Order: sequence, then structure tokens, then C-alpha cells
Amino acid sequence: MTEFEAILRLHMTKGIGARTYQTLVERFGSIAGVFQAVKPELEKLPGIGGKIANAILEESQRVDIHQEIDLAEKNNIKIIPYTSADYPQHLKNLYDPPLVLYVKGNLLETDLIALAIVGSRRCTYYGLSQAERFARQLAQKGFCIISGMARGIDTAAHKGAISSNGRTIAVLGCGLGTVYPKENTVLSENIIQHGALISEFPINTPPDYRNFPPRNRIISGLSLGVLVIESTLKSGSLITAQWALEQGKEVFALPGNVDSLYSQGTNKLIKEGAKLTEDITDIIQELGHVADSLCPAGEDAALNDPRDLLLNSHEKKVFSLLSSTPIYIDEIIQSTKLPNIYCFKYINDPRN
Repeated sequence: MTEFEAILRLHMTKGIGARTYQTLVERFGSIAGVFQAVKPELEKLPGIGGKIANAILEESQRVDIHQEIDLAEKNNIKIIPYTSADYPQHLKNLYDPPLVLYVKGNLLETDLIALAIVGSRRCTYYGLSQAERFARQLAQKGFCIISGMARGIDTAAHKGAISSNGRTIAVLGCGLGTVYPKENTVLSENIIQHGALISEFPINTPPDYRNFPPRNRIISGLSLGVLVIESTLKSGSLITAQWALEQGKEVFALPGNVDSLYSQGTNKLIKEGAKLTEDITDIIQELGHVADSLCPAGEDAALNDPRDLLLNSHEKKVFSLLSSTPIYIDEIIQSTKLPNIYCFKYINDPRN
């Protein structure tokens, strides 16, 4: 079994995530070696236990990875494991990145300069027009637009980016063997031509409401920030905004009519500290480390090396304290007010 096949087998086994993967790699050196282990050896590992050990040694053997690989080849889907150089760098920085990404289309290095545009499925004409406007203007500036291809705001955002011949990526809450919603079949084909469809779920996974919250962490994870156009108080777009905050990303929100159900979520975000956003200048100014890489208004996008733009706001706080002069970790924690785990992670980042 190759390492790629081993990672795919592990990924397709229920109950196995990135944290389990890290534990197994640290102990065995590779995932292929994990399947040679015995149950008592696995049970002793932190966070594993009998249930996960059984899943690794028994349930994983019922997974047909060769059928999955064949399906991918027939449908022009790339299977990208976490260990691949093609795996998006932004996602590698997440606390719980997907072990495997399924990609239909192409990912470019310039897609690192990305903004997520999200909102409610049920929305107003105003919300649709603003989603299209922001996506179109940001795409013209060189941003890749990330969204979820859902009805409403997501659909308008993808269409706006495509209308300017820009880049856009849709992150799905189902496998790439399914187009959801069905009415977006043509849109999905256009997205593939201008970017990619992405999912962490095996190809034949049907849409399921439980898939959308974890999907949202990828939407925010691929982006430098999240713009919420319209949102009810129960909209999943607020989950995306929360993920963005936990990932140290910027959150932007469009102010709305105080009497409108569809503006309650965005107005709440603004009250809680999201950037009140009226035009793309508000976004570009907030993302100061990106603004210098974007072309003047009205010109075609011309980007600098996107690898210079990978630091999120938490990382910038930590790295700003690092220099040739030694500093104790306690001082970094006290100065940044960040949790210990984040500070330890960031000071060990190879980019430092």
C-alpha cells in the first residue's frame, strides 16, 4: 500500500480526522505503517482508544479506495492529500485541516489572495446585487472569490467573479459526484472553467446538513477574510464568520435595513466588531498587507508573490515580537493575549 492509498483509506474511514492523523504519523512515521500496528499499540496513543483503533484496523479494510480512485479519474477529479505540495497552504495552517481534498478544476498560487463572500440562501434583491457587485469588483482587483455554491448570496458571488473573468472557488458540502443545488449545474461548470470545485467528502457523498458547518471552515480557511452580505440570525454564514475569527481572519459585514430579517445577522456582526463594509476600499484598506499587491482601480489584476501574504492576524501579532533579540514564550503570550497553543504553533512555523 502506498502512502497516498493509506491516507485515502484513513480519510474515508469514519471518525478519523486531522488530529488523529497527526498522532499516528508522530508515532509510526507514516500512515502506511499504521495499518501494520496491533490494536493494543493503537489504544495506548493519546486520543485514540478502542473505538478509533477498531475503525483503523477493521472498518478501514471495508473501504474501497480503488473504486474511489477510478471514480476520480473518470470524472477528472484530483485527489490531493495533506502531504502533497499541491495542497493549499492556507488550509495547512488550520487546527484541523482535511486529510484529503477533492478538486475539480485548477488551483493556482494566486488563489492565495482570496476573499470569501457568503450569506443567506433566502435573501433580498439588494443582497444579490451587492454580492455580485463586491465579487465582480474584487475579482477585477485580483482576489479569488471563495463561496459555497448555495442558493442566494453564494450563487451571486460566484457569478459576479465569473462575469469579470476572475477566479472563483466553490467549497461543497457533498461529494463532487453531486451538483447541489441541481439548478446550479451550469454554474458549477463555469466555476470549473474559472477556478475549482472543492470538497473534503468522498465523491459519492450526498448533501447532508451535518456536512455544512465543517465545509464552512474550509471556506474561511482558504480566504484572507470573510464578507457576509446578508444573514438571518440562524444563517450558516454566521458559522463561517465564527470560523474566520477562530482562524485569525478578518470579518467584514454589509450594513442592512434594521427592519429586515435578512440584515439581523450582519448588523449583529458589526455590533460585535466586524468591519462595516460599504465598498471594496474598506476591505482592501483592512487587508493592508494585500493592498500593495493589488493593481489600481480600473486596471487588470497584477499580483506580487502571494507567498508573502500568508500571515493571518494572529501570526502577525506573534511574528512582530520576534527578532534577533531573544524573547521568552511567556512574554509573547502576555503581549499577544493569544492562547498558549497558538503561540507555540506560530513560533515553530517554518516561515519564521
